[in-house]
Amino acid sequence: MNKPLVMLAFLLLGCTLAGPATGGTPTRTTAPPSTREPVPTPGASPVRAAGATYYVSPGGDNDNLGTLAEPWATPGYGSRQLQPGDTLVILGGRYTLSVYDDDIVTPPTGTANAWITIRGEAGNRPVLAGRDDLAMAVDLSGASYVRLENIEITHDDQASGAGVYFRDGIVIMGAPTSHVVLQDLYVHHLDEFGLNVQDVDDLHVLNCRFEYCGFGALGGPSREHGGWQNVFVQGCRLAYGGHYYQGGDGSTRPYDRPDGFGIEESTGPIEIVDTVAEHNYGDGLDSKAANTTIRRCIVANNSCDGVKLWGTGSRVENTLIYGRGDGDPDPTPWAAIVIGTETTNARFDIVNVSVDDALGQNYIMYAQYDERDTPIDLTIRNTIFRGVGPNCPVYVGWATHLTVTHSLFYLPDAGHVLEHGSTQYTAATIGSLGPGNQYGDPRYVAPAWGHDGDYHLQAGSPAIDAGTPAGAPADDLEGRPRDAHPDMGAYEYTTWTPTAWLYLPFVARGGLTQHVPRCYNVGSCLIALSLTG
Repeated sequence: MNKPLVMLAFLLLGCTLAGPATGGTPTRTTAPPSTREPVPTPGASPVRAAGATYYVSPGGDNDNLGTLAEPWATPGYGSRQLQPGDTLVILGGRYTLSVYDDDIVTPPTGTANAWITIRGEAGNRPVLAGRDDLAMAVDLSGASYVRLENIEITHDDQASGAGVYFRDGIVIMGAPTSHVVLQDLYVHHLDEFGLNVQDVDDLHVLNCRFEYCGFGALGGPSREHGGWQNVFVQGCRLAYGGHYYQGGDGSTRPYDRPDGFGIEESTGPIEIVDTVAEHNYGDGLDSKAANTTIRRCIVANNSCDGVKLWGTGSRVENTLIYGRGDGDPDPTPWAAIVIGTETTNARFDIVNVSVDDALGQNYIMYAQYDERDTPIDLTIRNTIFRGVGPNCPVYVGWATHLTVTHSLFYLPDAGHVLEHGSTQYTAATIGSLGPGNQYGDPRYVAPAWGHDGDYHLQAGSPAIDAGTPAGAPADDLEGRPRDAHPDMGAYEYTTWTPTAWLYLPFVARGGLTQHVPRCYNVGSCLIALSLTG
């Protein structure tokens, strides 16, 4: 069934759309998903009591009053003067951080109706540049009801030798922290983590970029208290983990597998939405937390596993996963999707996911490989597996209760398609695994390996109208509505494919929930509204 798309384009003059970073980002041929309104969560929208507003400026003085006319000089000093309900505005400019702990931003705890807010000047984002092996730029350990927004954190590229060393961007360690919002941050070129968290409850990471962090973008050590709980990540880019370390390109680094998102065991829940995880030397998204949901994400060209889930109640939905190995032809034991748990009867769902693998020589997905005797419930629905490398079937441990329906497999260089314990399914017999399962080329528009691809469906794809509406999401990765005959995979078929657009997360206003391309040049931008007929 043809699903025509009507395009309405407006040329807007003088438009500046503020993404999470400025300039220098290459145009993608696969568009990141749009950002919707965050799911309401207790503590997500700070209620601020009346408080004072203070200012920091590169030309200020810490003996000043902290007013706009007499600003303080350093963000670290300014952060320690705040009381619940106060706001610290860091005016545009460059701030060098080198002294522990004077230069570290360390806000006090706010209250439920009087949050602490630290934000960069609107339209003139400040840069916190760390050097001399400083431990971190921001320490939120033990603090609660804190909001941090519109700030760039990086190493001091004007330093030389060991002066360029700078460890973490934002740290929550030792003492547990709760009710934190991080928004519109650009954290990049650090030696360790962009966001290093041990124990947090109610954390929102919104519209942020974490790139070129030596130990990975978002992660941390094993919990001492609850670990990561009630965490919502939306509209973020988690990229090039490990591609930088102490002034180098990351080819020599102490941590071998830096992930885009990699956290240890907790009860969750974790929700990662409208986020891109790409070109990390480790995994794309690796969560040991129970109740992890990955929705409308792109996980592309990561060196190791694409998505890895360990905790019961976890789900991947409307997500594109491709490019394992990031263009490196050497065989590895990694896979596009990995599920493994020692929790008996744990539950996992893979729904409307598009998977592609070019490397082969390992399973494209494996579940309970090392835990074969532990029974779990695994459902795969409306999902596409395309693996063009040699010998890359899906593996599922024998004790797993497996349900696979309305899914498409295409592995032309593999002897069999899926093995469940001792049972092997081939191209000829995969239909017997469950209703609606097929074998055939999904006809992706432009599959890729090591660079951006286009995984919309071409006309004639066997995935079109072949899914089931039972348990399927109401729309696709890009917000295109699914009908009574949904397509398999992350994208609904359309006669128009936005392959040349670069999208930024856009929060819906007035009912508009479609995509807005990023504008780099002040003066004009084109807004495309996708209306499905």
